[in-house]
Amino acid sequence: MMNAYEEYMKQMAQPMRDELTRAGFEELKTPEEVNYFMQETEGAALVVINSVCGCAAGLARPVAVASLNHSVKPDQLVTVFAGQDKEATAQIREYFGDIPPSSPSMALLKEGKVVHFIHRHNIENHSPEEILENLLGAYDQHCS
Repeated sequence: MMNAYEEYMKQMAQPMRDELTRAGFEELKTPEEVNYFMQETEGAALVVINSVCGCAAGLARPVAVASLNHSVKPDQLVTVFAGQDKEATAQIREYFGDIPPSSPSMALLKEGKVVHFIHRHNIENHSPEEILENLLGAYDQHCS
């Protein structure tokens, strides 16, 4: 029975994954992939903590994709999927220090350190324009 549930959730989440990977985000599905990325990353990187909730679908993912049209943007784009790739998500959160878990969320890293974090409460009940302005302001400040 559990295998049927896991397969259903995997199929349901695939279009949500595809929305980011089509835009150029690399999925990190294992703790090892997360560690490799964090050890090898240089410059600025955007990490999107993806999820199945409505604010991820209607706000976080579309804003993350739209932000890539800005003249200044991160060097690297990665994503982990909360609730799907649990170990990878837990591992990336270890690198976020004292920042409490939040999904969806977005972390802007510079040389592997969090320089800007957009929590779920900065996404939910905010307009796409407000969230985009928040993210682009961070790009302008930290990506060059």
